[in-house]
Amino acid sequence: MLGPVILAASRSDRMRRLISAAPVTKQVVDRFIPGETVDDIVPIIEELTGRGLELTMDVVGEDITTPEQAAAARDAYLALVDRLAELGLGERVEMSVKLSMFGQALEGGHELALANVRPVVEAAAAIGTTVTLDAEDHTTLDSMFAIHEALREDHPQTGCVIQAYLFRTEADARRLAANGSRVRLVKGAYKEPAEVAHQQKHEIDKAYVRILKVLMEGEGYPMIGSHDPRLISIAQELARKAGRKPDEYEFQMLYGIRGEEHLRLAAEGHRMRVYTAYGTDWYGYFMRRLAEKPANLRFFVRSMLTKG
Repeated sequence: MLGPVILAASRSDRMRRLISAAPVTKQVVDRFIPGETVDDIVPIIEELTGRGLELTMDVVGEDITTPEQAAAARDAYLALVDRLAELGLGERVEMSVKLSMFGQALEGGHELALANVRPVVEAAAAIGTTVTLDAEDHTTLDSMFAIHEALREDHPQTGCVIQAYLFRTEADARRLAANGSRVRLVKGAYKEPAEVAHQQKHEIDKAYVRILKVLMEGEGYPMIGSHDPRLISIAQELARKAGRKPDEYEFQMLYGIRGEEHLRLAAEGHRMRVYTAYGTDWYGYFMRRLAEKPANLRFFVRSMLTKG
């Protein structure tokens, strides 16, 4: 299986150097991570929102080793909020954050991450948007969910991500759905041991459908993070059976993958949000996208060759 090999490469400094130095890599990365700065990304934000799409923005970077780096990550998101306010797009563009960027893995990391992410959530709320906490590997999830709960006390629109391949996720989904949370469901993109996670694609797909059914029948706001045409069709049917209106759930897909499908779903009246990453520390994000579904290699290579 390619997935574990790619994930191993994502943690290898040697592979990082080799892949980053390859001339072909920049062409591929530029296609799917369309900028390094807020200024780079503004034209993308304006283009996509102008075509009826919504966005969630991710400032990439996870190798945080000092409190100063964590504070810099916080400030990068605050700069993004300022620019969204200038553009008047707060209601169309939210943000996704990884708590590892805010210092979660450092000494006293839980408190540090909460202290760093809180001003971002507050600033987002002030311009009419919100923040979703991304899920990382299973060892970080109890901390993430606790921070999510703390933030929702003042900002109940704060979202979180759950991963279908983890055994614990169906129980997490029931708790979150009952609490009325905004929840993005993804398959999962970290290498997890067999003791905590499904390993086979068919098992993950079945878990995804079970969990999505829980979310659709619950009191929260489901966000379907998938490019899989079958799962998208199932999601529409589950929404119909649950009596949900088109504005009571949304689809989310990655920038640079299935762009025509983004527009098709939006044209049909669905809320369609494009997960758009930017920044200089792109390597971990890029490699996980390949590992998440090794068939993404075909998307990346084909797009590189066709530029379309």
